Amino acid sequence: MARQNVERREILRIVTIAAGVAAFPGFSKWTFACGHPAEAFAQVKPASYTPVFFNATEYALVELLCALIIPSDETPGAREAGVAEFVDLMVSRDAALQPRFRAGLRWLEAHSRKLRGKPFASLAPEQQITTLESLAYKRKFRPGEEPGREFFDLIREYAVMGFYTSEVGLKQLDFPGLQFYAESPACPHKDDPEHRHLPPPRF
Repeated sequence: MARQNVERREILRIVTIAAGVAAFPGFSKWTFACGHPAEAFAQVKPASYTPVFFNATEYALVELLCALIIPSDETPGAREAGVAEFVDLMVSRDAALQPRFRAGLRWLEAHSRKLRGKPFASLAPEQQITTLESLAYKRKFRPGEEPGREFFDLIREYAVMGFYTSEVGLKQLDFPGLQFYAESPACPHKDDPEHRHLPPPRF
């Protein structure tokens, strides 16, 4: 559901944005992937995260949506990476985002009650996924759900941003910037010193 094919240019953009919030001391799970190891040891993380912008009910819904967008399957997902923490802090620092997120969460709750007679968080997991699929995939779009599609695009953008700037997410991309060397490694292309036959870039 996350459409997780992230281009190199997009990675650079979101890494730059995330670097601006990386020093926030309130994160309990989210860790900026491109920080220095010494910084991680110096910071003592709290046992749990206290939302900065969302109230408890809103934050629980944001956390659920992030986990549905980037689920935990064979590899850790948004929940393990603390993506909701990142989203909350980013929204808290952008006044233009705040009404969009609040309105989107209200829309989703009202939509869920209209369709299923229950709040979104009370739906069975398969019902939650079905509800979001009509917002996520063009072939499943339904008339009248335009505000929901706009909100889903927004929260998916920030969920992906938070995931792929976290240590958990960037490790899944095998991002070379996470590797540390005691000494500079030699060029691995000894049979192609001019790099004329390199494969296409991975990022």
